Amino acid sequence: MEYKEVSNDIEVSGVEAFNLHDTFECGQCFRWNEMKDGVYEGIACGKKIRIREKHDKIIFENVDIEDFTNIWLNYFDFNLDYTYIKQILGKINPNLKKACDYAPGIKILNQEPWEALCSFIISQNNNIPRIKGIIERLCENFGQEIEEKSFSFPKPNVIARLTEDDLKPIKCGFRASYIIDAARKISSGQIVLKDIQKMPLSEARETLKQIKGVGPKVAECTLLYGFHRLDAFPIDVWMKRALATMFPEMVPEDFGMYAGIAQQYIFHYSRMNSDIFKKAQ
Repeated sequence: MEYKEVSNDIEVSGVEAFNLHDTFECGQCFRWNEMKDGVYEGIACGKKIRIREKHDKIIFENVDIEDFTNIWLNYFDFNLDYTYIKQILGKINPNLKKACDYAPGIKILNQEPWEALCSFIISQNNNIPRIKGIIERLCENFGQEIEEKSFSFPKPNVIARLTEDDLKPIKCGFRASYIIDAARKISSGQIVLKDIQKMPLSEARETLKQIKGVGPKVAECTLLYGFHRLDAFPIDVWMKRALATMFPEMVPEDFGMYAGIAQQYIFHYSRMNSDIFKKAQ
């Protein structure tokens, strides 16, 4: 992979296995939106950017080289060799190889842990348009304005001072008490996010589950998408069906150190080829 500054943009070339649509629309993040011109606009790490594909290049609009190297290079996981990982995963199981070969370019984003935790608490029993709406209102009401009508994700110490009534404008329903409990446990130091990164996976799961409303799925999503714990393996109803159909003799641990990436490929493949479930009936 190579990158260079061109006018006011950063032009990235030689990126294998990366597709903006599949990365942003696979359910791992909620603050990226596709514009009419095909550009993706998003807010992450306290910054608002626009990113687009141009032939075989990725263009970061109005981004300087310092921000790219210090923020976006890591955020988009450009330093991890996904082609190599697909080769490793493909040797585990023929169906997994099929899913890996099918995946046109999903990368696991390095999102901020607090934002990922709060976002997946909001995601419970919810659909993506509504999740995005709640998160946007949360940021508009309690985040800092970084550009006109664009707001950063609010810090846990800000949310910790709120009540459930304060969260009524964001229309998050029963999740309000979960969000506040998470913010208070983190801002008080009862749960230290940077410590979770170093914990064994089982201990990290149990630590997150101390937060009200955080069960196995939310904990696993937070670990994979917020802490980049690539051995985490979120399971929802869709994934249960996919595992039962494609990998009936396997458990998440069988997918190894890159289980989380395997999960994304399986999820994407099964979602795009739902006829596999009809054949299994």
